[in-house]
Amino acid sequence: MKKIFILLLIGVLASCGDKKPEVASQEMSNTMEPINESVRLKSSARVPSLNFDELNTFLTKENDSTYIINFWATWCKPCIKELPAFEEVAAKYSEAKVKVILVSLDFPDKLESQVIPFIDKNEIKSQVILLDDADANRWIPKVSKEWSGAIPATIIYNGNTRKFYERSFTYEELEKELELIL
Repeated sequence: MKKIFILLLIGVLASCGDKKPEVASQEMSNTMEPINESVRLKSSARVPSLNFDELNTFLTKENDSTYIINFWATWCKPCIKELPAFEEVAAKYSEAKVKVILVSLDFPDKLESQVIPFIDKNEIKSQVILLDDADANRWIPKVSKEWSGAIPATIIYNGNTRKFYERSFTYEELEKELELIL
């Protein structure tokens, strides 16, 4: 099992570079999902650090909103390249009850030194959560049985419709997939 995680980590690292292009500037959102107080105490107030069981509540909401959950990391070049598309979709569709949640797979010890500075520098508006759960062999198949573990990866869902994508998006591609679910 440990070998699978190491191979997965090597695959993810090989698919991503560490160059960080600029991300479109936008204001911080006031539409952050509520996080329980015990989670808030163990993490940054701006970027909660959750284990998979805590994150899973964001992957299974049953309300009238459509959720776009993107798994990314600051060191992943394709992830960084597509972030402006997610920010633009979040802004354009905010009145249509579309919520974008960016799940960082950066190491937890990089939250203060890399993730938060990246969010500040690029004025990321969408809610960001750091996934702090090293047992990827347990949670990856729970996110999607189709997921090899490579990033970027995205889930778009609402009600009974759920689609998983293990790929990068342009704005046009992301909007097209969102429209199919709306």
